Amino acid sequence: MRNIDDVLIRLRAEFIEMPGLRLRVDQVQRLCGVERTLCQQVLDVLVSEKFLARSDGQYARLTTGQHSRHSTVDLDRHSNRS
Repeated sequence: MRNIDDVLIRLRAEFIEMPGLRLRVDQVQRLCGVERTLCQQVLDVLVSEKFLARSDGQYARLTTGQHSRHSTVDLDRHSNRS
């Protein structure tokens, strides 16, 4: 199984590579090949970092600037979200 940092890197790269990309949770899940819980955790992290925004059930890149910081994530902190 892929870890959260791998999925964060992959998803950031996809949104940087394709400006204007808008994806639903199920699409991100298929794209990254991860289970729904991990998928949602990754999306929540990217929204909290203000890299992505959610609108109408879709996630899109918030800015067109470069996102140079690669975060590490405390999975326990993010798994307690409802």
